[in-house]
Amino acid sequence: GGYGLIRFSILLPLLFILVATTGILATAILCMRQTDLKALIAMSSVSHMNLVVAAALIQSQWSFSGAMIMMIAHGLTSSALFCLANTAYERTNSRTMVLLRGVTLILPLGGAWWLITLLFNMALPPSMNFYAELLIMTSFFNWSTMAFLAVVLNLVFTTAYT
Repeated sequence: GGYGLIRFSILLPLLFILVATTGILATAILCMRQTDLKALIAMSSVSHMNLVVAAALIQSQWSFSGAMIMMIAHGLTSSALFCLANTAYERTNSRTMVLLRGVTLILPLGGAWWLITLLFNMALPPSMNFYAELLIMTSFFNWSTMAFLAVVLNLVFTTAYT
């Protein structure tokens, strides 16, 4: 998917960057209203992949590197989030986040894993996501200030829903 997009990023890049940037913001806003844990993780994945699409279409060396790193980091982080969501579902038979608020009292080690994985998803500095977002944001800043501001707004939304 992502690698094929990088290979074919020559065709209509401006239109797809606009669609991807709009998708980044739309899915991030939808994530803030989500109550189902699995749907939240899925929409967060869509938001991150829209960031990869937009970065690949900028066609700079830094954006390609950031897109590749983001795809790898997202694959690891998203898999861990879905695994943790399934574990929480198996223990509680619920995916509603309101009902899962006190589950860290029952599963303290699970809470630690959630914290680590969510911090990586938020792009905390030692994670691969941080370096990927740094490369992507730098390439967005060099490409367009308005697109850069949209990515910064996505960063704020990601922090809010995480």
